[in-house]
Amino acid sequence: MAGTVFRHERMHIVKLTKTLTGFMILASTAGWPAWADSPPQMPPSPVGVVTVQPEVIPITNELPGRIAPTRIAEVLPRVSGILLERVFEQGSVVKRGDVLYRIDPAPFQVQVDSAAATLQRAKATQLQARQQSDRQDQLRERGVASAQQQENAVAALAQSNADVAAAEAGLAAAQLNLKYAEITAPIAGRIGRATITEGALVGQSSGSLATIQQLDPVYADFTQSASDLIQLRRALKQGRLQEAGPDETKVHLILDDGTRYPLAGRLLFSEAMVDATTGQITLRGEFPNPDGDLLPGLYVRVAIEQGLQKDALAVPQQAVQRDTAGRAQLYVVKPDDTLELRSITTGRTYGDRWVIEAGLKAGERVVVDGFQKVMPGARVAPQDWRRPDAPPSLSGGPADPSSGK
Repeated sequence: MAGTVFRHERMHIVKLTKTLTGFMILASTAGWPAWADSPPQMPPSPVGVVTVQPEVIPITNELPGRIAPTRIAEVLPRVSGILLERVFEQGSVVKRGDVLYRIDPAPFQVQVDSAAATLQRAKATQLQARQQSDRQDQLRERGVASAQQQENAVAALAQSNADVAAAEAGLAAAQLNLKYAEITAPIAGRIGRATITEGALVGQSSGSLATIQQLDPVYADFTQSASDLIQLRRALKQGRLQEAGPDETKVHLILDDGTRYPLAGRLLFSEAMVDATTGQITLRGEFPNPDGDLLPGLYVRVAIEQGLQKDALAVPQQAVQRDTAGRAQLYVVKPDDTLELRSITTGRTYGDRWVIEAGLKAGERVVVDGFQKVMPGARVAPQDWRRPDAPPSLSGGPADPSSGK
């Protein structure tokens, strides 16, 4: 009896085992995952990387400034008289020596004629005195005239010579006043509005009749914090920065609307004194202005290269991310092609790149594109990254990622 029961249980177990095996085969045939199978492995995600290399990057500062004319002159009358005519057009460009106003020349012409007559009379007297002196010299040689008479003749000739010189000076002064009846431009430049009209009486106390400003080239006066300048000079002395030579110092203008002025300028000087009220040092640059786009008083920002940073490391701005606390970080591809999320210290910007102050070494690969689908520790397929607007290289290969251009 017991043996019969055992055989029935054994047959039941065998049937159950065959049934489970059939279910497993059916599940495998239907595409269901087998219980013992492992999940499929995902392929490495492609990412664009740049290999950072040390380079020399200019130290460029943007400083606030204003445009000023290189030369400015007030148009002033040198003689008094009635203003007859305004010759120039307001707001036009004038050359040096161009006639701007005309004062009534009649009174000055009368003075010229009177001075000319005085000179003629003085010359006639001079001729008579010379003849008298010559006659006295002859008589003195014959012993007829006395020494006193000869001395009187010599003195009269000297006095007549002085009268002629004074008359000549008077004529020159009268001619100069006649010339000053035409008020001319003292410098070349753009003339402003007229402050007086025809028919007015002008003189040396009338003030400025107009203003001329030379606008090509122009000055850009800008200021820099004294503390920033001290830090810059300290870095130069310590060798952390390299000073740019006089011919290498580039100065550019950024207009109020954010556009860059196309023509570069040159640095003229920096003040040797700090403004006690603002703590700023004034610098001046000179810029060409052939089209007259830069007007006096225009607000600008001056970008000036004040040094060169040696062995600097820079990465594209899009490679730098921020955590919830605002700290900068980026993905670095390790030698085994896995990702490391690393905190860094960013410095200034240079074009479209960040200069990295700490946290990155030369030769490391930084992820620039494709990090949105990866996470720290993930294996990736790094590829050289090239800016979208960069032209393809002649060899067909990727552009140099470290150039940043």
